[in-house]
Amino acid sequence: MKKEYVYQPKGVCSRQMIFTLDGDQVDSVQVVGGCNGNLKGIASLVKGMKIEDVVERLDGIKCGMKPTSCPDQMAKALKLYLEQSN
Repeated sequence: MKKEYVYQPKGVCSRQMIFTLDGDQVDSVQVVGGCNGNLKGIASLVKGMKIEDVVERLDGIKCGMKPTSCPDQMAKALKLYLEQSN
């Protein structure tokens, strides 16, 4: 069963991340704001991946001097989703 999960990222240019999750997999990701082309590319790459694998790959990535990035915020969003659904 597909679920929509909306996350407000912190410390990055993007303003909202909308995930469609199907069981333990990412069905799609839409990002409002941020680097449009890069985020569309990342969304395409994570489509069909297990949530845990996305978290493992994206967690801790930084953007320049910022302590976080849009990919890192995606990982944080999905970690929070997993915590809330257990």
